[in-house]
Amino acid sequence: MSLYRAKPQDGVAWITGASTGIGRQLAIDLAREGYVVAITARDDDKLDEVAEMASEGRGRIVPVACDVTDEQAMDEAVARIERELGPIVLAIFNAGTYSPTLGERLETHNFHATFTVNLFGVVNGLVPVADRMRDRGFGQIAITGSVTSYFGLPSAAAYGATKAALNSMARSLKYDFDKLNIRIQMFNPGFVDTPLTKKNKFAMPALMTVENAAQRYAQGLKTGGFEVSFPRRLSWVLKACAYLPESLYYLIVRKVTGWDKRRVASGKDKRRMPH
Repeated sequence: MSLYRAKPQDGVAWITGASTGIGRQLAIDLAREGYVVAITARDDDKLDEVAEMASEGRGRIVPVACDVTDEQAMDEAVARIERELGPIVLAIFNAGTYSPTLGERLETHNFHATFTVNLFGVVNGLVPVADRMRDRGFGQIAITGSVTSYFGLPSAAAYGATKAALNSMARSLKYDFDKLNIRIQMFNPGFVDTPLTKKNKFAMPALMTVENAAQRYAQGLKTGGFEVSFPRRLSWVLKACAYLPESLYYLIVRKVTGWDKRRVASGKDKRRMPH
């Protein structure tokens, strides 16, 4: 028997990190398909703006403001959504943050903040949602990862590590979720033109628009398997690079990203940098 796949008539779609980027566009697209979409982020005003974008769709968008790093608040948000809107049949954990991690100026705060949002922000919502899906006997869960999870990329030591952790976590959970009729998927997009990627100071090959990325995401929810990665011309090349000798891989990545031309501050320069 095939695993459950959510449909608008079955219940609610819940998206975290829905105030900007892929999450925002995906909420609008799913509402147009007829879903009641609960959207979560910390910014009430931005959530209200997204909700207004679906006023002419078949479905609707309902803001549920919450900080994904607050475990208790996330549990209460799930309870509120199910009490007021209906069962969550599709949960999309998309909230994420990115701050460049540079080897010459490492900061523990960078790692803590990134893991708190990107990894534990998912766990805080995943646990209460999975409990309810288990009791109902069906559900679909999507987690936004990244192609940076495949191996290290420049300035992504913290960010890439969280996305690798999410991929590993989802693969481990799949064994039991399959038996519970809970479909779990990992979405590993490449570079998407969002406020997060604007922080990058290197070339981003195959950069996608938010609209295109959300469209690929929505299609993956309907027909994709465990992992959905896009654009394929980038993700397949990156996966193939894993089979190259390490020296050649690093050479290619440095050239493609322009990292070979980047000046790295010396220890003396670092001491002069303000903190």
